[in-house]
Amino acid sequence: MYAIYSLLLFLALLFYLPIYAFRMKVLRKDRIYLRERLARGLVPRPPGRKAVWIHAVSVGEVLSLQNLIHELKVRHPEWDVCFSTLTNTGIGVAREKLKDADAVFFVPLDFRSAVRRVLKAFRPDILVLAESEFWPNLLREVKRQGKRILLINGRISEGSFKKYGDLGPLSRKIFRNVDLFLVQTGQDKEKLEQLGIEPGRLQVAGNLKSEVHLPDFTADELETFRRGLGMDGREKVVVAGSTRKGEEERLLKAFASAREKRDDLRFILAPRRVERAGEIEKAALALGFRTTRRTQVGPGGDWDVLILDTIGELARFYALSDASFVGGSLVNWGGHNILEPAYYGKPVFFGPHMRNFAFLAESFIRAGGARIVRTDEELEGMFLLGDETGLREMGGRAKTHLASLGGATDRTILAIERFMEQNVHNAGK
Repeated sequence: MYAIYSLLLFLALLFYLPIYAFRMKVLRKDRIYLRERLARGLVPRPPGRKAVWIHAVSVGEVLSLQNLIHELKVRHPEWDVCFSTLTNTGIGVAREKLKDADAVFFVPLDFRSAVRRVLKAFRPDILVLAESEFWPNLLREVKRQGKRILLINGRISEGSFKKYGDLGPLSRKIFRNVDLFLVQTGQDKEKLEQLGIEPGRLQVAGNLKSEVHLPDFTADELETFRRGLGMDGREKVVVAGSTRKGEEERLLKAFASAREKRDDLRFILAPRRVERAGEIEKAALALGFRTTRRTQVGPGGDWDVLILDTIGELARFYALSDASFVGGSLVNWGGHNILEPAYYGKPVFFGPHMRNFAFLAESFIRAGGARIVRTDEELEGMFLLGDETGLREMGGRAKTHLASLGGATDRTILAIERFMEQNVHNAGK
């Protein structure tokens, strides 16, 4: 199985690499980092210290692990934390945000030779995978060296559940390499049991993303921020974060309808992919809105629609909003994380397609901190902010419910500590 997989991976790389290189170098003006992805030029870790290798796929997972990595280093400064991620944006955010990590690098392309170079350079005692990153050769090589593997913050979407089910024995063979699955919800646990994973290797630990640690802003700081964006504080602001193609046009049209009824509204749009800012700007201009981008706006700005074309600022915009919409949910994408606006006590709105965050979405709806908007009329109502007292109470319930979801970090660190102890014990035999 592994030989066939490696051959197919090699053929896929030969086919896809020119396309990927053109997309990154020509269209995005970015690097492909092929040498780094083949684990060339790694600086070996100094000997004599224990090490944890943590891997997460992209930006959202990177940010969700900030507090975990910080707490690990506070409790175990004698450990090295080596962190890998897959995407260019992920590596950029990791190098900026994960100041406690001792090494940040690209996860190697899943060839045995590249994986072995990482293992030789960093000599991790355990491998910690975030959410659902199962690379067959990576898992196999780590187990061959007698190391333990822990999945944290695990979740199984409907799509992943179907895919792993279709693979049958192959997925079970890959899953056997993982010693313990810490999953977010009982539903994730049930799905993995149905895929053939023994209950003894499954634990519900909660969602690390629910333990949001974001900067807090004073009223004066937010007022200064508002004025820097060209607002004087009288405007009402709706922020739509992590929007996907097919959503912005509906949102802009609903905003246009709402503006006909009240002219103090402002709309801030933060697409999931910042390179789409240009096409969204054109759509807003076509509807007659005064439109600008975050990188162009200044204190004298006069705009109706502001497009966020930077990375890492969305939380601050949620903090100054009067209501928030979380994207990927009006189209059949599966939604995005709703916790940042909840952290700032903002009423949370999203569309009907929240399957990737179904448990969280349902729990916030039950708590009265979130609401589904399905129709164009409901979207217009969201922009109109009709019952402002009710919306403030809704935001307060969102913040209170978020605070009730804590504990995942402590449970995850406890599992990592046990794995490290067991690894040392096994090594001493």
